[in-house]
Amino acid sequence: MSAWVWLIAALLLPLQWICVRLSGIHPPPLWEVVGAGLAIFGAAFVLSWAAEVAQMDIPQALALAFLALIAVLPEYAVDIYFAWSAGKDPAYTAYATANMTGANRLLIGVGWAAVVVTFWLKTRQRRVHLERARSVELLYLTVATAYSFVIPLRGTLSVIDTVILVAIFISYMISVSRAHVVEPELQGGPGELLMRLRPAGRRLATIMMFAYAGFAIYLSAEPFAEGLLATGRRFGIEEFLLVQWLAPLASESPEFIVAIVFVLRGNPGASMGTLISSKVNQWTLLIGMLPAAYSLSAGHLGAMHLDSRQAEEIFLTAAQSLFAIAVLANLSFSLAEAGIIFALFATQLFFTDPVFRYAYGIVYIALAATWLIASRSSRQGLVTMFTERRSRNPAVASREK
Repeated sequence: MSAWVWLIAALLLPLQWICVRLSGIHPPPLWEVVGAGLAIFGAAFVLSWAAEVAQMDIPQALALAFLALIAVLPEYAVDIYFAWSAGKDPAYTAYATANMTGANRLLIGVGWAAVVVTFWLKTRQRRVHLERARSVELLYLTVATAYSFVIPLRGTLSVIDTVILVAIFISYMISVSRAHVVEPELQGGPGELLMRLRPAGRRLATIMMFAYAGFAIYLSAEPFAEGLLATGRRFGIEEFLLVQWLAPLASESPEFIVAIVFVLRGNPGASMGTLISSKVNQWTLLIGMLPAAYSLSAGHLGAMHLDSRQAEEIFLTAAQSLFAIAVLANLSFSLAEAGIIFALFATQLFFTDPVFRYAYGIVYIALAATWLIASRSSRQGLVTMFTERRSRNPAVASREK
């Protein structure tokens, strides 16, 4: 019964906004944010359940690539809208980078930490252990993070970044498929309810859910984004901060809830694995798609020029990612480590001066270096990630033979 309640509730959230848009009603900006945000929230749940069921009907490698895209589709829709708008009005570049950096920092600072805290509250165990297979995600997150430090140094996001970051993402998906890593399946809930249908009915339901959620997100992305900007201007709130933190909350929160459900059902490793995979997707494909959307909108190949604020935010986000990699290199995550990550994330919100953004970035980098120097298991884990990748490479293996 509860599965039906969840499914109906998730379907109704986008429906209210679809009716508003198709009726031609134009509510005030604040109500646009609420209505469109709820639609994105509900659509994200519908997408996650549809993607879960789709694994039964498509090949494993294709399922992995498909799921990686679906998991962050709501976040992509809002951010790509800002990048597309930047092709017409360069002022929107700031909002594209704000949404992207906010989503990435929120994912680590709140999402990763919440998994360990929830696990501790449930079991009183202070550490979550990850499967060895998760070293694949960490490896590609390391590569993407190392490259991301180049972006603020250049001061632009261009099609060069698109080519490199999308190539990293494709390589990541190929490696994941070869390692036979699959997204964990939810036990119970609407996904299992749909899996009980006959094949034809299940496939039809899956297609309809994808189409319904996609249509809702399409109708919601622009009014949600523009409503945020208008609301900020009306109430004297900095638009950059609203886009950076409120927009990702709407698109990321369903994923956080699903991750918490994994923990409550006794599978914290799967929960952390899902969020790490999402971080890889956002730090490669999402960033890479921004210059592509910008260039398509502008009608020519161009670069999104970053001002000092945007460069600082990307530097800080890359530094946070580097520290998170150092912490997880030994494939475990403790309550104390989660506390440090959350404390650094939360306290930086109170300081908006550029000096503090650089200061926090340097602190993250210094902590990452200290962590790897002091922790032998973290050093070994980092080395193992690269050596295992090399041993799995068929070309390298054939040469060694």
